[in-house]
Amino acid sequence: MAEHVDVVIVGAGLSGVGQAYHLQRRCPDRRYVILEGRAAMGGTWDLFRYPGIRSDSDMHTLGFAFQPWTEAKAIADGPSIRRYIEATAREHGIDGNIRYRHHVRSASWSTPDARWTVEATGPDGQPVTITCDFLCMCSGYYDYARGYAPDFPDQESFAGTLVHPQFWPEDLDYAGKRVIVIGSGATAVTLVPEMAKTAAQVTMLQRSPTYVVSRPAQDAVANWLRARLPSKAAYGITRWKNVLLGMLFYRIARKRPEKFKQRLIGMVRDHLGPDYDVGIHFTPSYNPWDQRLCLVPDADLFEAIKQGRASVVTGTIDRFVTDGIRLSSGETLSADIVVTATGLQLQLLSDVTFSLDGQPIDLSQAVQYKGMMFSDVPNLAYTFGYTNASWTLKADLVANYVCRLLNTMKRRGLRQATPRIADPAMARAPFVDFTSGYVARAAHFLPKQGTRKPWRLNQNYALDVVALRFGSVDDELEFSNPVPAGDARAA
Repeated sequence: MAEHVDVVIVGAGLSGVGQAYHLQRRCPDRRYVILEGRAAMGGTWDLFRYPGIRSDSDMHTLGFAFQPWTEAKAIADGPSIRRYIEATAREHGIDGNIRYRHHVRSASWSTPDARWTVEATGPDGQPVTITCDFLCMCSGYYDYARGYAPDFPDQESFAGTLVHPQFWPEDLDYAGKRVIVIGSGATAVTLVPEMAKTAAQVTMLQRSPTYVVSRPAQDAVANWLRARLPSKAAYGITRWKNVLLGMLFYRIARKRPEKFKQRLIGMVRDHLGPDYDVGIHFTPSYNPWDQRLCLVPDADLFEAIKQGRASVVTGTIDRFVTDGIRLSSGETLSADIVVTATGLQLQLLSDVTFSLDGQPIDLSQAVQYKGMMFSDVPNLAYTFGYTNASWTLKADLVANYVCRLLNTMKRRGLRQATPRIADPAMARAPFVDFTSGYVARAAHFLPKQGTRKPWRLNQNYALDVVALRFGSVDDELEFSNPVPAGDARAA
């Protein structure tokens, strides 16, 4: 007989640990387990081990709302974030509910039973079956098994070492070596200044520029407040300060894109000087926030460039050669190591296959509900963070809303909560309004969003606070499936 729990959480990263905390606090009578495919918690922050790995958001908003971030650096390195997640799980007794090396393969919903049957592969390779009343997918948004790696012409002819950041070799020695980092996103701008500390030369080879913004690694206001107030009070004030500032800058960027663009480019010019060709290497062709801005703490990338330890080349790759890369311009860049920081491979809900009463669920045809559920799919929540703010801000709201649903169902004696579109003629729109490559490559299997609430995706924390913390739970959400007499859930 399959084991039964009230809630199954898939993923033991920031989202999963946060969901578990809120369940313990707001639904203390519910039993849950966390199924984690890897051998350790931490998600992204356990997987990525490349040099310099760090947050691209400040830890006062990327951290848990309930667990103050107390280190001096607001832009934190990967190991510090991993320790923070582990310490949070230990402190709140969450770690005892995590089952490692459990790969979830499928989940099937039965309306008569009002429960999900979750099929997984356990540590020994044997099948594991668990049933639950509610399923929370907190597994992130990209494929942990493979990154995005274009097939470059003559790649096999390169005599040096080829590395993808997602699978960084622990024993890779790049001291004194010539390094090319292909890419211009968050991973590339993190790797380049870190590797430049010991490499002979690091070249960031980009096809097109990205907006790059410097900010201090430490938040002076946060550190000042923490020295004078209790940690939770200081953390809460700093969190809202950073949320509101982020919302303000995003609003300005979208309302006056050209002016904001020139300001961003001007800041880069201030760092690199009037003689540097900012127009070629740091002026994107798109508007700010069409893609995520790249953060460089304490201007480390710009400092590495100014000191001659790093350089930026903008151009397209013709082919790999024995000792490096030849560009379409005819120029050859020599390298001992090439790092393909070419992006992520987006994956929806860990590629788990879902079915409803024996029929497959095609999530690409579903419409997202409040950025956390899907039309006509009962008792299933997922966490997908903001594209313009910290991931955990949204994760925290989703976790609280799941608790609201569970408590509402119990109070009403009902077992099922299903988003239902009231107007079938409502227009559909792409899942996210974002032009990044990993999103564009995945557009064919992503769900849709609607053109009105609660089906329109908010990229706005304040609006989501209103909708998810204080909004009606009956807003096109159907509660049904009464608890049968004698069922434990009726108690």
